[in-house]
Amino acid sequence: MNARVARLERRLALRDGDVQHVGSITRRFLFLLACLLALGSVLGPDAVAAGALPPAVQKIDVKRVAGQGDAMPVSVGIPFPPGALRDAKVLRIVDAQGKEVGADVKVMLTWHFRDGSIRAVRAQFRAAQGTYYFAVGEPRQVSVAGWPYADGLVKGKLAAVATLTPQWLTASLIAGPQSVAAKGEAYARFVDAQFDWARELPVKDTTAWLFDRPSTLFKAYVRTGRADYLQAAEESYRWYMAGIKRDGFPESPSCGGGWLPDGKPCDVKYVYIEPILLAVGLTGDDSMHDAATVTKMADLWASGGWNNAPGPYRSPQDYFTERLAGLGLIETVAAFELTGDKRDRARIEDRIAWLDAHQKHNPDGLGDDGAWRNSWNVHENDPHGDNDVRGASPWMSENIIDGLWHAWLVTGDARIPPMVVDFGRYLERYGWIDPKLLVSPHNWRNDCSGPDGQIAWYWSSSHAKPADIMKIQESEGWYSDGHTVELGLAVAAAHYFTTDPAQAAALQKRFDAIANSYSTSCAAISDTLRRFNWNNRGAGVAQWMMAQPAGAGLASPPAGVVLGARP
Repeated sequence: MNARVARLERRLALRDGDVQHVGSITRRFLFLLACLLALGSVLGPDAVAAGALPPAVQKIDVKRVAGQGDAMPVSVGIPFPPGALRDAKVLRIVDAQGKEVGADVKVMLTWHFRDGSIRAVRAQFRAAQGTYYFAVGEPRQVSVAGWPYADGLVKGKLAAVATLTPQWLTASLIAGPQSVAAKGEAYARFVDAQFDWARELPVKDTTAWLFDRPSTLFKAYVRTGRADYLQAAEESYRWYMAGIKRDGFPESPSCGGGWLPDGKPCDVKYVYIEPILLAVGLTGDDSMHDAATVTKMADLWASGGWNNAPGPYRSPQDYFTERLAGLGLIETVAAFELTGDKRDRARIEDRIAWLDAHQKHNPDGLGDDGAWRNSWNVHENDPHGDNDVRGASPWMSENIIDGLWHAWLVTGDARIPPMVVDFGRYLERYGWIDPKLLVSPHNWRNDCSGPDGQIAWYWSSSHAKPADIMKIQESEGWYSDGHTVELGLAVAAAHYFTTDPAQAAALQKRFDAIANSYSTSCAAISDTLRRFNWNNRGAGVAQWMMAQPAGAGLASPPAGVVLGARP
């Protein structure tokens, strides 16, 4: 146990006038966590992360942003793993000397799809810049009235930003299982180097929000505990949510729940619910949404906006994009996590079933190659064009893998691991460009990743002639290795679920090679601002996945769920 934390616990105990409290502050909490750790082998990643949690006195760093004085209004989101906290009254805020600070603590999220325990609280207190702590285990003695989150802003900026340690954040599972970004980690350096050009709030380029900028930044904060990531996430979140259409029906042409700044509120690929979940859990900001808004956003995804309503892939000429399928699943899962709406739970089930049938029983009759095979011509809005290529976009399929991962953590649906493994096999066989083809005049790879850099086909196929795939690459796919980083998620997820030693070895080799794209020279490429989002929204968890043994996902389903269960 950290010596400073131990000293603080002793101060807290003595201040309460009872030396016996020295151990009681942590004893019950750590006993629970020890039990969770012992159950980790059968309860899965939820319990493993919970068991790894540090002691029950945890640091909060308060950094001045726009506030003044020594009594700035501070709001901090404090997330917890399943089973770790059931009563917000036993959470206290204390200063560096162990003196309890008056605070308001409000439950923001619960693990309603697990054990009903508290998932996140918001603590509000007045503070100077410096170090504070939250302590779990003894009843709070000094409570004060809270305030609307927006009252803690000064001209639209936080008075102060309050951060937790990455050890606590990653173990809390607020963004699913994650690993702390180790010192010198290549991927963490890559994100940091991209943040150099992605830091400024991109209010003039709406495409910079595609693939969800706020969630990308929140997840960077979870892995690092960095205040600049959290501040950028909070500002991005509030700007994004201010553009959500609150009125109208959640279907075209009204499109209530859509995003207005791009002038296309019916374009659901800009409708994100995941950042609401992360903002509530990590900042305590409940000011930018209500249940009706979340419902409209989820319903808009269910209606399809200006696209057809999502549904089964029934015909080879059906319109389908991996992006819409994947993002739609992610946002539906997030809506269910927030509200527990049974309609959203049923929609998750539907979307999993559609993807499962599409992959295994494609109506084109060409069999199961592991991809969600569809039409290149239809994808490009030329359904009657000649020389169609039946295939899939490797990098857009990453969105489906990310969606399936989110759904797995909530449902433990037994159909998900085989789908992920099957796509990992497809990607290894048909998704990556053979280096022998990377010669003049079609070396499509960016030199930033060096001679061992990996590049996937812009459009891949297990059936088309190589010349047809190369024609698309020549037309659309130059420097498509800008998507290599996020494909690490697809590789790592397949490794996490596969029980085939040969496949696991191939995936490990591929993931190691993907690290070539973590170079800072690759990270410096800022030709499109949305690159920061597409590279990193889902890729961080790949670092955690690859630290687990191959097949660990099958051995440890998410805690509290029954494999194969239906809503």
